[in-house]
Amino acid sequence: MAMPTPEHILRITPTRTPRATILFVPPLFEEANRSRRTLVLAMRALAADGFAAQLPDLPGQNESLVPLAEVDLARWQDALTKTAAAIDGPLIVASLRGGTLIDHSANAAARWRLAPVSGASLLRTLMRARVAADREARLTSSLDSLQANAVTAPLLIAGNLLSPAMMAQLGSAEARPVAPLRTVTLGSGAEAIAGTPLWLRAEPGEDAAMAAAIAADIAAWSQTCGIS
Repeated sequence: MAMPTPEHILRITPTRTPRATILFVPPLFEEANRSRRTLVLAMRALAADGFAAQLPDLPGQNESLVPLAEVDLARWQDALTKTAAAIDGPLIVASLRGGTLIDHSANAAARWRLAPVSGASLLRTLMRARVAADREARLTSSLDSLQANAVTAPLLIAGNLLSPAMMAQLGSAEARPVAPLRTVTLGSGAEAIAGTPLWLRAEPGEDAAMAAAIAADIAAWSQTCGIS
C-alpha cells in the first residue's frame, strides 16, 4: 500500500527569528475556500510583526490527494496535532468556524478562536444545500432521508462526499474547552473584531481590514499569554 502523501502547508515567516508561530486552522469544507485569501493576508501581517504563520491543508481538503470520503473529524484532529508537534518554539493555534472542532489536541501555548460553530450547524447547512439542489433537479429528498442514507454509505452534500463516520462525528461535535483561550466574534466590542462573514459568500473573497484586525488581535493575545 502506498504511503499517504504529506499535506501541503503554506508558511510565511518573518525576516528575523520568529516571536512565535501561529498555526491557523481553517474553516471546514467550502468555508475554507471562501476565507483563505483573508487568512493569507492575516499571515502576512503577522509576519511583518515578527511572527511565523502556517496554514495547513487538512486531508481531503484543498490540494490534498486524500479522498474526502476516507476522512473524518478524528483524522483531521490527528493531522493537526502532528503538524503542531513539528513546530519549534512557542505556538498559538488560531482556529476559525469549524476549525475549532479539531484544535483541542494540539500542544500549544495558547489558542485563539473566531466565530466557533457546532458540527451540527455545519451539517445542517450542507444538507440544506443538497435538498435545495435536489429540488432544482426535480428530485425528492429531505434532511431526514439524507441522514438515514448517510448511516451506511457516503453521502454527497454540497459537493462533499462525506463518510458515515464524518456525518456521525459532525452531528455531535462541539468546540472543546481549552486554556488559555481567547474567543472572538465578528462585530464590535472587546470580544469582537470588525469584518464580514466571508464563509457565507457564494464565491471566495477577501477583507483586508478584517485580516489586519485578526493579526492585531492575535498579536495582542500573545502578549497577554506572555509570548513576546
